[in-house]
Amino acid sequence: RRVHGGGCLPSIKPIYKKLNQENMCDASQAAAYYKVSSHEAKKGEFKKCLLLFSGGLDTSVMLKWIKEQYECEMIALTIDIGQMADNMDEIKAKALKLGALEAIVYDAKKEFAETILTEAIMANADYQGGYSLGCPLGRVMISKIAVEVANKYDCQVIAHGCTGKGNDQVRFEGYITTLNPNLKTIAPVREWGMGREEELRYAEEHGIPVRQKKESPYSYDENMWSNTAEGGEIENPSLIPPLERILLWCNTVDTAPAEGANVQIHFHRGVPTMQCG
Repeated sequence: RRVHGGGCLPSIKPIYKKLNQENMCDASQAAAYYKVSSHEAKKGEFKKCLLLFSGGLDTSVMLKWIKEQYECEMIALTIDIGQMADNMDEIKAKALKLGALEAIVYDAKKEFAETILTEAIMANADYQGGYSLGCPLGRVMISKIAVEVANKYDCQVIAHGCTGKGNDQVRFEGYITTLNPNLKTIAPVREWGMGREEELRYAEEHGIPVRQKKESPYSYDENMWSNTAEGGEIENPSLIPPLERILLWCNTVDTAPAEGANVQIHFHRGVPTMQCG
């Protein structure tokens, strides 16, 4: 689950078989992820990989892991769709330090706002009574640009940092293979068998600087339309997430101002054009 008020599609569980050298890169695992989809990349079949790089825990570990396990060149792509917490210059420098051949920062804020978000607003896009679909809409924009950049830089594979247990992996791989059926994908989280604690340990052992710590293991997916969190207690339905430590954009009810405020939003032909208050 994620803290955003929305629902999730049923989990897609990976298929496991005994170690198969053709389909698995890390021979140290006794049980391995077995690739069965035609769009999944295999070691030795490509030379250059485009990684959707946020600079967070998962993709920072992935940049080094993919380069070593698949023995390929890495291009890092960071797409700006309005995430306020990210410093794009720092993310670019980090990607290059971790071994990326090139690190690209793509400003897609205007395109994201004027195409995807505008259509969503006009359609009153909403999921299960309150989730504004910020993460899914962002994936559409990211996938479109990723395919364009992969074609430009002659990358045969696109790697993403989805958790491998939800619908994000389906979004990315569905969009990417629809836009260019010749592109393959890598989802390291489905392969490497590492959880958050193992990733943190891998990052520490390989000198990879990350913001997450064992005491604060949360990861965020942010764009100009929404901000969702995952990790820690959020992953365990039996626990109550400490929202005061997780929420970045809003307050809990008990910490909100005592008095409300009126906000006016002006629309023109279904598109918001101005905010007052």
